[in-house]
Amino acid sequence: MPKSEYDVIVVGAGPAGATAAKAAAENGADVLMVDKRRELGVPVQCGEALSEEILKKLDIDPDPRWAINKINRAMLVSPSGKPVEIKQKKSAKIGYILDRKVFDKYLAILAIRSGADIRIDTFVNGLVKENGGINGVTLQGKKGEEIRSDLIIAADGVMSRVARWAGFDTTLGMEDIESGAQFKMVNVDVEEKSMMKFYFGNEIAPGGYIWIFPRGDDIANVGIGVMPKKAEKKSIEYLKDFISARPDLENGRIIEINVGGVPVSGPIEKTYGDDIMIVGDAARQVNALTGGGIDWSMHAGNIAGEVAARAVAEGDTSEGNLKEYEDRWRDEMGDSLNKYYKGKEVLMDLSDGDLDDLADSLQDVDFEKISLTSMLRVIMKANPKLMIKLRGLL
Repeated sequence: MPKSEYDVIVVGAGPAGATAAKAAAENGADVLMVDKRRELGVPVQCGEALSEEILKKLDIDPDPRWAINKINRAMLVSPSGKPVEIKQKKSAKIGYILDRKVFDKYLAILAIRSGADIRIDTFVNGLVKENGGINGVTLQGKKGEEIRSDLIIAADGVMSRVARWAGFDTTLGMEDIESGAQFKMVNVDVEEKSMMKFYFGNEIAPGGYIWIFPRGDDIANVGIGVMPKKAEKKSIEYLKDFISARPDLENGRIIEINVGGVPVSGPIEKTYGDDIMIVGDAARQVNALTGGGIDWSMHAGNIAGEVAARAVAEGDTSEGNLKEYEDRWRDEMGDSLNKYYKGKEVLMDLSDGDLDDLADSLQDVDFEKISLTSMLRVIMKANPKLMIKLRGLL
């Protein structure tokens, strides 16, 4: 018989939720993951790139079943076609292209092996609230099944209902969300398997960019993110136009289509309260400049799980006792996320000419470390006038 009471309930079993559940279970909490999907990792709603750094931090060994291609370089292409190859002087892995359909399940398996329980195909339709606190969740169904807990971790994505039910403002404006589309394509001309490519320009991807992430010899993720308020058509139409104009892609065949919204608002103002913490896309722990969020979500999820286990062991899941979660993730991630948000705001205002100037400034540069700060140092020396427009990033 399914249990009806746990220390911690994690709503959402994506990378943030599964990592939180694993950390909480490893530290002694009785944990349940709940997810509405019948298959974890589906649908895919990202470019499927992940830094190696987070895997090392969480002591996760890359598995070829989900770490399907190693990436150690990136190329940025300006509107006029000027390429800028980004690589470090010291050879280092940038990361991996993932198979999210396998990766998400793998993270859930790690959580279960650490002691967490899981229920998929299970729709949460409310919170149990008593005496001013949150005491569990209710599930969809005629009987309105309740599962009790001391603490909830909301990891239910960008449209998080759990956070909203708990009283948090998770509203997104048009300027806070990118419209994204991605094709998995076969029979494409992948010149270099270890290089990600990014294409910029207000004609091809207004307010965003197009990416090509190689998955194998002739397979790649080809995707786009655009800002709706700057776009004149749907993101998927921009993507189709881009593909049709490129000889390396024109013979490719689409075997999978994924579309969705990506939060680029910066983190929500507060990510904890009495009996609840919010992680991942639900907390907007996303790089607003690139739209990437897996590694940030896993980092925050790990912190949330550790704090959750400590709080339930102490018998105190009050707001004051959960503040450690917010203090830690903001200390470790907050400055970077804020810089990327400022970067997104600046990028929105750059003309194609400005983007070409950026490419000129970054030509033939070997970076000690690949970072926004490193790029700004180079631009400051090469193009002081452009730095006036980029001053919001400093």
